[in-house]
Amino acid sequence: MAKDGATTEPTDGAAAGTGAGTKTGTASAATGRAADGTAAGSGDIARSLELLWGTGDRPSRGPKPGLTLDRIVTAAIAVADAEGLSAVSMRRISTELGTGTMSLYRYVPGKAELLDLMLDRVLGEPLSAEPDRPAADRPVPGGHPAPSDHPVPADRPVPGDWRGAIDTMARTYLDNLRRHPWLLKINQARTVLGPSALRGLELSLTALRSMGLRDPELIGVIITVNSFVEGLARTQADAAEAVAQTGLSDEEFWENQRPYLERAMLSGAYPTMAGMSEDTFSADFDHFAFGLRRLIAGFEALVAERAAEDRAQPEGPRTDGAAEATADRT
Repeated sequence: MAKDGATTEPTDGAAAGTGAGTKTGTASAATGRAADGTAAGSGDIARSLELLWGTGDRPSRGPKPGLTLDRIVTAAIAVADAEGLSAVSMRRISTELGTGTMSLYRYVPGKAELLDLMLDRVLGEPLSAEPDRPAADRPVPGGHPAPSDHPVPADRPVPGDWRGAIDTMARTYLDNLRRHPWLLKINQARTVLGPSALRGLELSLTALRSMGLRDPELIGVIITVNSFVEGLARTQADAAEAVAQTGLSDEEFWENQRPYLERAMLSGAYPTMAGMSEDTFSADFDHFAFGLRRLIAGFEALVAERAAEDRAQPEGPRTDGAAEATADRT
């Protein structure tokens, strides 16, 4: 039985008769981990890269003529959105597409490689939502790009509004995580980078260049924003999952605790909490907007600090790309 509860299936390409199974299986055994499709980059990395960049051989025989890699990825995302990542298996996707399981293996080796394709597709969605908008106005979801069917011309101007860029990055990424909560279940420490991922990172860095920060700091800005968004999205997803698992609404859950909490507040053991206003935990408070404003304010302080350092330094070449943005810093 597979880890996700689905029937165990080949994940190393051996089923497709490609001869790749021995190599991948040996690598998995050597590292002591299974390519179970819950961690990005946990399968045959070379094959994932070929599929992402379109450099691999196309199947020439076997599968039904209407089957394509695009359809396979689309079906997998639909299943994950509706039922979670654990429901995604090669057998399940073949059922959704009305084809035999072995046909899928002629296009993608297994679930682990399929996950790499799903990630690249989903993380690029926000950028392709409005393909007619100028690149500067398009959502930039924390370093993830538009799919190649809506390429962004490199010569489009990008204004120096890094604050607006951060706001757009955060809000668009949050929307994406809400549409695809299974993204939060994936270990993305080793994401296999496809054209969408690189395009998104390029757009994000371009939009943030006017901050005038050092290159490692720009990457730090993206990581900080993404981490903030993921933390809040995970809290929201966990709350929704708790309702589904227990059948209790948030109101019912907290109402069950009310008598105990009221006695605790009256005991004098928690004076700070007892003295807080009644709206302290109100659902009307926008924690996302609050946190995002504080992040941007912190970045503003850093930008000002870097600007002061630049003014204090004698004229001379800068050692990184921050020099290009000095004149545009606001």
